[in-house]
Amino acid sequence: MAVTDQVVDQRNDSLYLKEPSGWFAAGASFGQALLTLSDGAFKLFAHLCLEADRRTGRHEADQSDLARRIGKSRRIVGKYFEELEHKGVCTIRRGRNQYARTCFEIRDQYWPYRRTHDLEGGPGHERDAFIDAIRDSFIFLGCTNGKFSTRDACLAKDWQQRGIPLSTVQDALLMGACRKYSSWFNGGSPLPIGSLAYFEALVGEIQERPLPADYGSYLRKKVVQLAAAWAKKSGKPPKKGGGSDMDCREIVQ
Repeated sequence: MAVTDQVVDQRNDSLYLKEPSGWFAAGASFGQALLTLSDGAFKLFAHLCLEADRRTGRHEADQSDLARRIGKSRRIVGKYFEELEHKGVCTIRRGRNQYARTCFEIRDQYWPYRRTHDLEGGPGHERDAFIDAIRDSFIFLGCTNGKFSTRDACLAKDWQQRGIPLSTVQDALLMGACRKYSSWFNGGSPLPIGSLAYFEALVGEIQERPLPADYGSYLRKKVVQLAAAWAKKSGKPPKKGGGSDMDCREIVQ
């Protein structure tokens, strides 16, 4: 066969998928995640990519199921959750307890598809995982007024548009909560934190000086302890949240 015939044959020998569904477009963003994440966290990321809704980049699962699927312990998988958030690969809204499902949303930099947004409650109620996570974190700190206003949502949206990682915002919320509880113990103003703007300066501080990767876990435990101690000292039951659901990185990053 002549060389030119071989070239023609190669061009006509088109590639095709063995399975028409269930595949994922692993392009440059996938390669970037490979270089960014540890081996175990990348394995979890790859699993999430395969399972996520192509329109939204979201997937919900409980920690035990994920541990079983990737062959790791629940404790190690929890560390992978923190790594995915800390390195800005995923936004994570954790379940209220170990049995509840966690919502993962792969961030735009690592998601190869153009997404459409799910609508909640009809037109004009666009679901935004970033703002929802900040709202839940704000309320469940226990030292806020428990209300997340339209102005708070606008500030959260502004942080999102400026590319501030969710982990940075949630670190700021925890640090601010620690300071507020300490102020109460030292006779400071008894008023709760009234708006998200209280944490704005702290967000800037942490942007300039990021906290160590494991410091969020310390802050989480500290807020839980302070909330319980304050409830005991004041003789008042903990407010909604009160740190009791802080078993998750949702509140601390």
